[in-house]
Amino acid sequence: VQLQASGGGLVEAGASLRLSCVGSGRTVSTLLMGWFRQPPGKEREFVAHISRDAGTTVYTDSVKGRFTISRDVAENTVYLQMNSLEPEDTAVYYCAATPFGLRVPTASVAWVHWGQGTLVTVSS
Repeated sequence: VQLQASGGGLVEAGASLRLSCVGSGRTVSTLLMGWFRQPPGKEREFVAHISRDAGTTVYTDSVKGRFTISRDVAENTVYLQMNSLEPEDTAVYYCAATPFGLRVPTASVAWVHWGQGTLVTVSS
């Protein structure tokens, strides 16, 4: 599975961005898909994930109500819509995928496939 993330950029606080993660080698409906981020000088952290049937989405508390994870099976793409961006959202964002069920999906070590990362910078 190869993942290609895009959509990052420099925006002001309060703005919106939509990140995309295009998958190849396997359809996203057969994978647990997620987004992580790594702020400058910090560890990689969980942001959101979406179940194989897209019936379940989970978010870290700091993005609830602002970010939405979704997918388009026809495009084999997973999205992260980010609204009301805050300077604290500044990070490199990574998409991730795994064919396995995860007991602790918030742990980055549990995920198998990773995209290359896209930088999001939010100015105050």
